[in-house]
Amino acid sequence: MVAITSLSDFSRWARGNGLEIVLLIVGSLLLARFAAWLGNRLTVRIDLQDQSADALVRSEAAKHRHSLTQVITWTVVVLIYSITGVLVLERFGVPLSSLIAPATVAGVALGFGAQRIVQDILAGFFMITERQYGFGDLIRISSLGSTTGVTGTVEDVTLRTTRMRTVNGEVVIIPNGQINQVTNLSRDWARAVIDVPIPATADITRVNAILQTVGEELYADEKFRPLLLDTPTVMGVESIDVDRFSIRMVCRTLPGKQFDIGRELRARIATALRHEGIILALDVETSSAPPDAH
Repeated sequence: MVAITSLSDFSRWARGNGLEIVLLIVGSLLLARFAAWLGNRLTVRIDLQDQSADALVRSEAAKHRHSLTQVITWTVVVLIYSITGVLVLERFGVPLSSLIAPATVAGVALGFGAQRIVQDILAGFFMITERQYGFGDLIRISSLGSTTGVTGTVEDVTLRTTRMRTVNGEVVIIPNGQINQVTNLSRDWARAVIDVPIPATADITRVNAILQTVGEELYADEKFRPLLLDTPTVMGVESIDVDRFSIRMVCRTLPGKQFDIGRELRARIATALRHEGIILALDVETSSAPPDAH
C-alpha cells in the first residue's frame, strides 16, 4: 500500500495518483453512461426500422439484434467498471501480482458459491446465440419446479435474467438458468385454432358453408387482412359426442396475432350461426397452436 507519512507526501500523491484515480472514476462513469445511451439509441433505431418494415417480417433478426444490443451494452458496462477497479487498485499501490493466489482461492470459493449465477449466464449466452427468443416475443416459460408456465411479452433480456410482462400487466423476472422449457408463440407465424361446438341436429354441410363464408369475410376485411397470412379454412368435424359435434377452423396469422384473430372469429361465428338459427351447444373454444417448423 502507499505509505503517506507527511502532508507533503499526501499532497504529492493527491496531485499524482490521487488525481488519476478521480479521473479514472469520473471517466468510467461517463464512459458507462455513454455506452448505455448508445445502446438505448441503437435499440430505439432497431425498433423504428422494424415498425417501418413489412409486418410479416417483424423479423427474427430484428428481435435478435435488439436482445444482442442489450446484452452487449450490459457486458461493456461491466467491463468498464471492472477495468477501472483494477487501475484504481494499481494507483493505490496494491501489488496485483501478489493477489493472484488469493484471487484464485477466492475464485474457486466464488465458483462453488455462485454456481447458480454462472449457470444463469451460460444459459443466457446459449439462449441469445441460438436465438430462442428476443425482445418483443410472446413466450411461455416453464421454470424448474413449476408445473404451469408463465406467458408474457419479453421486455428485457440479459445474460443472467429474462424480464417479461404478462397480459395482466405483471412483470416476471426469471433467471435464465432456471428456465426449463420455452414455447415461442411469435416465431415466424402462428395459427389460430377454433373448435365450434354444434348441436347434433344441425346440418354439417350448411354449417361448413357458414363457417367458410365467415372466414372469407374476415380475410376480405381491410382491418384484419394485414394480420392474416391466408384465408381461414374449415377443417371439418374434429370430434363427435352424444349431443354435439365440433367443427375445427384454422388460419395462419402474423406472430402473436393468433389471439386477436381468434377472438374476432369467435364473435363472427357466433353471430353468423345465431343469424341462421343455429344455437351453439357450448361456448366457442379458441386455442393457439405453435407454428410449424417450416
